[in-house]
Amino acid sequence: MEKKNLLEKLVEVSPGMEIWWDSSPVIFDNWCRKLLDKAAPENRPIIQGQIDRMYDPNAPETQLFRGVTTNPPLSLQAIQDDPSYWEGVAKTIIAENFGIDTETLFWLLYKQVVKRGSDMYLPLFEKTGYKEGFLSGQVDPRSVFDKDAMLKQALELADINPNVMIKVPGSGEGYEVIEELTARGISTNNTLTFILPQLVDCARTVEKGLERAKADNVDLSRWRSVITHMESRYGDLGGLRDFAAEEGVELTEGDVRQAELAIFKKAYRYLEDNNLPSKMLSCSLRFGPTVNGDTRIWHLEEKTGAAVVVTCPPTFIDQVINFEGANNIVFEKDRIHADIPSDVMDKLMRIPYFERAYAVDGYSRDEYNTHPALQRTAEQFSKATEEMVAFAGKSLGVA
Repeated sequence: MEKKNLLEKLVEVSPGMEIWWDSSPVIFDNWCRKLLDKAAPENRPIIQGQIDRMYDPNAPETQLFRGVTTNPPLSLQAIQDDPSYWEGVAKTIIAENFGIDTETLFWLLYKQVVKRGSDMYLPLFEKTGYKEGFLSGQVDPRSVFDKDAMLKQALELADINPNVMIKVPGSGEGYEVIEELTARGISTNNTLTFILPQLVDCARTVEKGLERAKADNVDLSRWRSVITHMESRYGDLGGLRDFAAEEGVELTEGDVRQAELAIFKKAYRYLEDNNLPSKMLSCSLRFGPTVNGDTRIWHLEEKTGAAVVVTCPPTFIDQVINFEGANNIVFEKDRIHADIPSDVMDKLMRIPYFERAYAVDGYSRDEYNTHPALQRTAEQFSKATEEMVAFAGKSLGVA
């Protein structure tokens, strides 16, 4: 095992790239303990060194993780990681709020998880002059099509800490919320985004919000915008292979990864070419494909040189640290600007599901809400949120 893992090596050759932790920071210590417990004795000192460089409260400006992405389902993991602690928090909230109902308790618990996590990254936020150290707190996934509810939730989350960035879905209603939040100088992370029209729409929506903010002399010194591309959720959960089969096109795993990367790269170039202030964020990463018997990580390799955010869940980081084929991964300079192979693009452009996703005007804002990847992701996130609501209900029952 080498001293530095692949994420550290990727950042070294990619100026402006940020690695973020894709979970609540509250679970970090327990995750580290489990990672070390299962490691071979000879690898534990190396892994401990990598852990120490990931998150360092004593020298946050030097640490690998530059921010955090969370949502209610990920916050549920924080509660499951230490249920006795959160049961105590729930009891305190109940005692202080006579007659509280389940939904209100859920929301107050969620805000407490956001508060604890964002507190952990405040030192980095301050050390970097309010440019890094953000934690994304997401509005309730069940409100994805309710503009008024999302705006109300967003304003409450923004009041928790100055480094809380509001995660807003890429629904038609979500972009109205993003414009309003930007106009108020509130940082945003556009999530549930899969196709180029959404990514471009967000960039232009942020631009409009900034124009309003500047006209109103709003303080933008603590403002940032990131635009998430949920890569494998487009290719896998969205059903790219099924849509291809309808057209008589058979896609390999490599073709699917290239399709996702094609959309991400085109969005990245669009922001570059138009000098837009938002930053692309890559999430839902996967290992693969297998090339000549070797496992590759194209979702990382093809972003070499990109000034983007790459957010990684604990399971993915675990895979990276313990990846036996790490020596076969070589980060080539400036791969972010390398074109997708023409034969792959020719195949992909025969699939209307991809062709529309790859065109700036392939979907209107009114059509985002009907996209399979958005609908399926929203459904998954809503179900996970209901589990956190159930925890709140259980806490009320035993209080």
